[in-house]
Amino acid sequence: MAPVASFPDYDTFKTVCVMDASGRLGSSLVDRLLQGGYTVHAAVQNHGDLQAFKGISSDNDKNLKVFHADPFDYQSIMDALKGCSGLFYTFEPPQDQSTFDEFMAEVEVRAAHNVLEACAQTDTIDKVVFTSSVTAVIWREDRKSSSDFDERNWSDVNFCRKFKLWHALSKTMAEKTAWALAMDRGLNMVSINAGLLMGPELSITNPYLKGAAEMYEDGVFVTVDLRFLVDAHICAYEDISTYGRYLCFNHVINRPEDALKLAQMLTPSTASALPPIWH
Repeated sequence: MAPVASFPDYDTFKTVCVMDASGRLGSSLVDRLLQGGYTVHAAVQNHGDLQAFKGISSDNDKNLKVFHADPFDYQSIMDALKGCSGLFYTFEPPQDQSTFDEFMAEVEVRAAHNVLEACAQTDTIDKVVFTSSVTAVIWREDRKSSSDFDERNWSDVNFCRKFKLWHALSKTMAEKTAWALAMDRGLNMVSINAGLLMGPELSITNPYLKGAAEMYEDGVFVTVDLRFLVDAHICAYEDISTYGRYLCFNHVINRPEDALKLAQMLTPSTASALPPIWH
């Protein structure tokens, strides 16, 4: 059965924290939530990120509170969460560790642990919407034996290490850590396992793209538009019947013309030299 969530009152329900609010998803969530009448605690890792919210209209400014919250500083997390009924959590790598490598999993796990533990220690948090990835679902040794994936599937961490799928490793381990804490502490949590986020910032260096040819061959190369992803997060928070994991995407790259279009967008000068599987 789905756990039953009960929000204390309208005003508290409409006060939420977004962490990290400085990323593309986080800042878009802040903007959409403000438009929806929420009071938003925008938690950013770096003081310089505060500039991202200078453009908020004066009508919404009174409902926006910006916090400097380091996911490795427990007290700063608690400060940002104070008075909030919900948390939208998405991990943004620290600026001094921006490259996904074999050590990023440990960093992301520590961050997820700290944030979920802080949520458990508050008196007001009733729901956590945790941003994860489809890469935490699709990678395993026997993946070709079944063409179907759903929220019950998890990527195999040993497989991810073997093939250096660091993004998948980080997302899988962090999400498992979050779920373990949520269940142990009795937190109401929903995870949004998102496809590759599309947009002008997307580049060939995006760590999600490691193994892209294999994802394409397996029919699991999925993408998601920003607006669709933001809407999914807010729906997951507002609907009290939501629980568990939700795979979130609105496009599947499974045709040669789709793959070629993406490749041309990522590397315009080298698209003609793509491996045969992409043509």
